[in-house]
Amino acid sequence: MLAYHRLREAILQVEQRPEGLAGAVITPEKLAEICSSERFAGLLGEIRREAEAGLDDPLPELDFALFQTFHEQGTRLEYERPYFNRRARLLALTLALLIDEDEKYIVPLERTVWDICAEFSWAIPAHLPYADAHADTEEMLPPDRIVDLFAAETAHALAEMLLLVGDRLHPWISQRIYSEVERRIFEPVFRSERPFFWFSADHNWSAVCAGAVGMAALLLVEDRERLSWMQARIVDAMESFLSGYGDDGCCMEGAGYWTYGFGYYVYWAEMLHAYTGGELDLLQNAKVRRIADYAGVVSLTEPACINFSDCSPTNLLHSGLLSRLRNRIGASAPSVPFPPSFHDDKCYRWPHQVRNLLWTDETSAEGENPAGTVRFPDAGWVIDKCHTSAGLFAFSAKGGSNDEPHNHNDLGHFILHAAGETLLSDLGPGVYTQDYFGPNRYQHLHTSSLGHSVPVINGHAQEGGPQYRAVILRSENDGDQVYFDLDLTQAYGETAGLDSFKRHFIWTCHEEEASASLEVKDVFEFRDGDEQGMPNRITEHLISLHRPDTTDGTVIWRGEKGRVELLFDSSVFEVEIEELDSHAHLGEDLKVYRTALVAVELPQTFVGEWTLRCSAGQEG
Repeated sequence: MLAYHRLREAILQVEQRPEGLAGAVITPEKLAEICSSERFAGLLGEIRREAEAGLDDPLPELDFALFQTFHEQGTRLEYERPYFNRRARLLALTLALLIDEDEKYIVPLERTVWDICAEFSWAIPAHLPYADAHADTEEMLPPDRIVDLFAAETAHALAEMLLLVGDRLHPWISQRIYSEVERRIFEPVFRSERPFFWFSADHNWSAVCAGAVGMAALLLVEDRERLSWMQARIVDAMESFLSGYGDDGCCMEGAGYWTYGFGYYVYWAEMLHAYTGGELDLLQNAKVRRIADYAGVVSLTEPACINFSDCSPTNLLHSGLLSRLRNRIGASAPSVPFPPSFHDDKCYRWPHQVRNLLWTDETSAEGENPAGTVRFPDAGWVIDKCHTSAGLFAFSAKGGSNDEPHNHNDLGHFILHAAGETLLSDLGPGVYTQDYFGPNRYQHLHTSSLGHSVPVINGHAQEGGPQYRAVILRSENDGDQVYFDLDLTQAYGETAGLDSFKRHFIWTCHEEEASASLEVKDVFEFRDGDEQGMPNRITEHLISLHRPDTTDGTVIWRGEKGRVELLFDSSVFEVEIEELDSHAHLGEDLKVYRTALVAVELPQTFVGEWTLRCSAGQEG
């Protein structure tokens, strides 16, 4: 990616740390522009209200009872909610002091920083090793020296807070930040004989941890030789991060993790670019430019997105990040009329909101969502979007393997978006718990193939692991039709009794009629004979967050603007509807509607065919 001698030479040439490392030089004119922007009015109001609360309200406590909850119960939100609310207070007080220049925010900001610096660990309990006090832990770092995502983010937030408003705070605040970041972050990251695993991770951890630590170093470290060596280590981690993307630029972790991981890559790369006076530019790379286009490709009708893996059905797009990518490398992106709410990101990640204020320009309100077909051959995805007078119609399906980052067992799964609404869905992430990331991961509805629009074969769901994979047989367009054929035989274990399973999709969008259809043909070849002597049985699942109507032998999913009707042979399939209780990522109650097409007493070769007809309106 970047030779060390070139990196070192560029950093050594810097005589004085440049201004504007947070994304822009903070001038009275820049502040006046932010305060007068109609697009920022709502966000600034939220920041000021949060900062006002910080004048008198104490910070949420992080007591021992909360700290041990994860290891006692396996749940995370009890500790993480107050932990991230502390970061919200830090962010709001800093931005309110910067923008309004009101000294009333100084003392509560100092108090907030002091308390964060006194936390037992900046890493969250879910990311800490767990051992009793008498175990041999000689080689285990103590909790206050574990650098996870959030420890790294805390270091960067404190360092950048000093850049923005540090000259207004007591010198002991600055001194303590330097001391704590050195002890908690720089020493274990750069001096430990055993590097943290994220240096070689090929997913969001490498970019977030390295990016946040790298930015903290650019902001705090004066010794240019030391800084050069530190940034060289960061470059190594970023190479690992980029290796997790195929040449197609697809983020298999999902759009939310694109914002997170790739966002931190961009924030760090742009700070290094500014630090070296433009000498080092790590956005000028063909693969990086393809990755930058990903957000626009997976966007549907705002805020919906294609959301395979642990990705929420709605994508939080940051106007600052998209503006910078468009202006610097010409990335395509959907429109973001307003920056996200201050409270949309429950982790209150520092650089997203700061760069929303400093980087957002009018281009982000004028985005694009081009129609047509996009294929991610490395990931095994296809996406087709069609604009009509009634709104956007879209289809996406995936191959790949059941060993992907934030994997779901979802080979052959698909999403349908009709007249601006996603009516056949991917559930996205469940609640993150110890169990969710443990050996029982695929017993959860959101991650199991039982929570995806794929069949259960002879009572068997798909299995997880690198050997369970799809093979793309065909992926092409013929006029208005998109063909996507998958061999899914290897998605299921031996006990499913399969010789072969192939799924064929034909997607047709009629722009002039504001309608579309998806034809699905599943071809099963069963092994000759069954060990248990049971007849073959298929249960085709269709997943939605909308309750279907099932009158008169039909199945129809209706949204506020669109509808999808299921057409099938009732002499072959029997319909069953289940209403399942689940929880979304942050614990919200979620109703899931699983429609089953059940076929029994099947011959050795069985062809199951059905069509999903998409249209606008409520009638019918």
